[in-house]
This record gives sequence, C-alpha cells and structure tokens, in this order.
Amino acid sequence: MSATTTTQLAKSPVETPGPAPARGPSGEGRIGLRANLRHIGALVRRNALQIKQDPESMFDVVLMPIIFVLLFVYVFGGAISGKGNNQEYVNYVVPGLMAMMGMNIAMAVGTGINDDFKKGVMDRFRTMPIARSSVLIAKIVVEIGRMLVAVAILLGMGFLLGLEIRTSVVDLFAAIGLSTVFGASLMWIFILLGLTLKTAQAVQGMAMIVLMPLQFGSSIFAPPTSMPGWLETFTDYNPLSNLADAARNLINGGPVAESVWMTLGWALLITVVTAPLAVAKFRKKT
Repeated sequence: MSATTTTQLAKSPVETPGPAPARGPSGEGRIGLRANLRHIGALVRRNALQIKQDPESMFDVVLMPIIFVLLFVYVFGGAISGKGNNQEYVNYVVPGLMAMMGMNIAMAVGTGINDDFKKGVMDRFRTMPIARSSVLIAKIVVEIGRMLVAVAILLGMGFLLGLEIRTSVVDLFAAIGLSTVFGASLMWIFILLGLTLKTAQAVQGMAMIVLMPLQFGSSIFAPPTSMPGWLETFTDYNPLSNLADAARNLINGGPVAESVWMTLGWALLITVVTAPLAVAKFRKKT
C-alpha cells in the first residue's frame, strides 16, 4: 500500500494537467471576424499616429497633385489643346490625374512595408495573436485615406484653374469612388513587390518601371487618336485609360458603362490574383 501511494505521488506532478500553452498567431483561421476588425482598427490607429508624428510623410500627398496640375496644364495644355484653351484641357486632364494619383500613392505601400521589415516592426507583430491579413488591410485603409486627401487637393486645384462639373455631384463622387477602388487594388501589387524585393529602393525602382509605360501610354494626358497605331492599341487595353475615360465621362458627360465595367473588372482581377499571393508571402515572412 505504501509503495503504491509513493508511486502515485511521484507520478502526480507529471499527470496533473497544467495551463494550456500559449498559442502563437500562426493560426489565423481561429480569429473571428469581430476580433479581426478590432485588430484592423487598432493597426489603422497606429499607422495614423505615425503620420501625425511624421507629417513630412504627407508631402507627396499634398505637393504631388499641385505640381502635376500646374505642370501639365501650363506646360503641355497649350500644346495639346491649343493656346488659350487651357480650361478645356483642365477638364480633360484633371479626371485623368485622379487615376494617376491612385497609382502613385499605391507605390508608397510597397516601400513602407519593406521598410517596416527592415526596422523590425514586423518582429513585434509576429509575437501578437493577430490575423496576418489585418496588418496588410490596415496599411491599405490608411493609404486609401491618403489617396482621398490627394484627390481632394487635386480637385481643389482643378476648380481654381476652371474645372467644371458638367454632370452632377453624384457623378463626381462616383468618379472618386471608382478611382479609390482601382487604387486599392493596385496596392496589393506593390505590397507583393515590397514583400518580395530586398530593399525599398528596389521596390521604388521596379514600381517606376511599371508606372511609366502605364501612365504615359494611356489617355490620361492626351487623346489616344494622336498616337501611333501600335501605341494607340496599347492605350486601348491599358486599365489606366479605362479609369481615366470613366472618370472623365462621369465629370464631363458621355458614355460610361463600358469604361466603368472594364475598370471594375481590372480591379477585381488584380485583387483576386495578387491579394492571396501577398498574404501568403507575408505569412511566410512572419
């Protein structure tokens, strides 16, 4: 009897169940929707506070629309639309520049997330029981906010130079919403680049290689009819041309159905292809 008791007492510390070990954040599927939204909100607030502490990070958002409008209206406007027709060119180029704003702001997401890995910010997130996708979605939400500020400044400059809304305010907001949706889809491409390339400089360089042909080989700055045949064909299939034409017709009047559906189709295709790749790459790196 004594031996049995001694054996049981010796085994009891091993057999007694202790507290369950803490689980890491790798099991993203165990996090509910409400908790996920709470994590996104907290990360959005963190990113917004970073902008507040570093207001210089908003220089591109504030200055880029002003410089682009003045540059293209006063330097290229006379050559494209004829001397003295700057107001007509304002109504042509400003809606197109809304597409360009989204693309340029999207590039900052890739360089920012690459920089976060270099600074060790992602090492902290690795230890937290949060959904991996919430980190990326919070980045996109904040950049959408920056994009809307850039578009507001762009439109403000356009109004100062004579931009006219020839349809309705509802159509204007539809053009802004369309530009925002397409810009958000592009952010997934640059997030993927930021997670794949080694340095922020490499991300920026690769982004410029992508941006330049798409921006200048489009209908943003000039009608495609003035371009060579091969370039006009490229322009017709360029998603930025679809977005620029949709925004332009929403503001100035004209057929919008085809260009709007083409833009939404491109946005959906880009998101469906690149978002899962970006999330998978992010989970692998963290």
